[in-house]
Amino acid sequence: MGPMLDASDPTDHRPPTTDHQPPLLAARIVALIEVILCSDYPTQIALGATMNAAGFSPIKTNGELSLGYVVTLSLVDTALLIGLIVLFLRSHGERLRDVFIGPRPIAGEARLGAMLTFVALAIGIAVLATIQVFAPSLHNVAHNPLQDLIRGPRNAGLFALVVIIAGGVREEIQRAFVLHRFNVWLGGGTVGIIVGSIAFGAGHLQVQGYDAAIATGLLGLFWGIVYLRRRSVIAPMVSHSGFNLIELLQYLAFAGR
Repeated sequence: MGPMLDASDPTDHRPPTTDHQPPLLAARIVALIEVILCSDYPTQIALGATMNAAGFSPIKTNGELSLGYVVTLSLVDTALLIGLIVLFLRSHGERLRDVFIGPRPIAGEARLGAMLTFVALAIGIAVLATIQVFAPSLHNVAHNPLQDLIRGPRNAGLFALVVIIAGGVREEIQRAFVLHRFNVWLGGGTVGIIVGSIAFGAGHLQVQGYDAAIATGLLGLFWGIVYLRRRSVIAPMVSHSGFNLIELLQYLAFAGR
């Protein structure tokens, strides 16, 4: 049996065993480079440096984080990252629909994703509550600076756009691509889901703290398992977007209380 999938599963496209090790090794190196380039770190670092060089600072004169900077960086990075993923898949002759949609009806996957939104919420609440009881020191960031960006209907609307497009859409397309590459070339879906979940959590560490990074990593694990089981990005994308929007609405409801 292959990781996360039965060996007879037609969606398990790992390369066959072959005596021609150099081409196989080269393909794995290429796949690893593609995963690194699509990990979000290279693109965000490059875009951040470009924007800073152009005088577009992430911090406003009053010391607060700039909403315009966050929105621009997030949306441009989304376009760049998805463009890279499409380029890499097409350069290998892989069909986008096979990787991201699969054979299942889109409407059914979207309904499943809506239901899984509440599972994701339960996971997030349970993890944070457990940390608060047993390891409160992991709550090392008292105030998330991104919350300061949600002021008024206009800002909230822009932030909602970011959490849907740069969160639910980009991150799930990215996760599907990375898991696909691991499943085919880099050790299997199980390895990919562990590595990807750790990286997903680590990406939230600096701004949101240890507890949020752990919760986010476990949510990434959950959405990754959904993708591997369904072979469609639709359900995790809808669930992730719904989770982000509910978090945003929750903050707006309780802000100032």
